[in-house]
Amino acid sequence: MPWHAQLSLAYALEGGRTVARHTHQGPLRVLQSLYPEGDAICHNVLVHPPGGLVGGDTLDVRVAVQSGAQALITTPGATRFYRSEGTLALQTTHLHLEPDARLEWLPLEAICYSGCQAENRLTLALEPGAELMGWDVTALGLPGANQPFAQGRLQQHLELQGAWLERGRIAADDTRLLDGPVGLDGQRCLASLFFACGSALGRERRQQALDAARTVLDAHPLAATAGATSPNAQVVVVRVLAPLVEPAMDLLRAIRAAWRQTLWAQSASSPRIWSM
Repeated sequence: MPWHAQLSLAYALEGGRTVARHTHQGPLRVLQSLYPEGDAICHNVLVHPPGGLVGGDTLDVRVAVQSGAQALITTPGATRFYRSEGTLALQTTHLHLEPDARLEWLPLEAICYSGCQAENRLTLALEPGAELMGWDVTALGLPGANQPFAQGRLQQHLELQGAWLERGRIAADDTRLLDGPVGLDGQRCLASLFFACGSALGRERRQQALDAARTVLDAHPLAATAGATSPNAQVVVVRVLAPLVEPAMDLLRAIRAAWRQTLWAQSASSPRIWSM
C-alpha cells in the first residue's frame, strides 16, 4: 500500500525562545528541538522512517513561522524516489513566514533512482520583512555506484508566491537535456541555493548577497559550472551543476555560511546531524 504522510510544524517566539509545535499523520516525524545557538533559533530534524518514496506515496510538509521567530530545518539523510511501475511519487512542501520571521530550509538531497516517476514541489509564502535561506539539491541516479538514471522522470516546482517561479521536467530519455552542452552537459547533480524575502531587497544588500556568493564561488572547484544571479529584487539564487552531490553540497554550505554572516550577522552554525 502507498504511504500518505503529512507533517505540520509551527514556530512561535515565546519569552525570547522560538518554540516548535507539530502534528503529523503517517510516517513523518520531527525530532526533539535543539538550541545550539541559544533560545532565539530553534533547530529541527525531519525524519521519514521508510527512507524513500515509491509510486503512489505522498509526503506533505507544511511549516509556519510566526513573526519574530527563527528556525532551521534539515533532514538526517537523502530523500529517495525509487523505481515506479508508472504511478507518481509526490513530495510537497509549503513554507509560510509571517512578517520579520526567518527560516533556513536545508534538507539533504533528493535522489532520483532509475525508473522513478517523481514530482517535487516547494512553495514559499513570505510576508513583508520575512527572510528565508534554503536549497534544493537533486541527484540523478547513483553514478558512484554505477547506477545511471536510465529510465523515469522528475518534475520540479520551486516558487516564491508572487515573485519567482521555476519549473522543470527531466526525463531520462532526453539526452539533449542530460548530455547536451546547453543542458546538464553530463552532470548528474543540480542544485539551487536561494535567499528569498517577503519585501524587495535594497540595492546594497542585494549586491552584498551576490558578492558574498561569488567570492566563495571563485575559489571553489565548481566555479566553472556554478553562478549567482538575482532574478528580481526579492530573490538571490546560486545554481550549481556537479558530477556528484558531495562537491555541490560543499559549495552550498560554504555560501550559506557566508550569507549568514553577511546578511544576518550570525555565525555559520551547522546542524549537529551533518557531522554524524
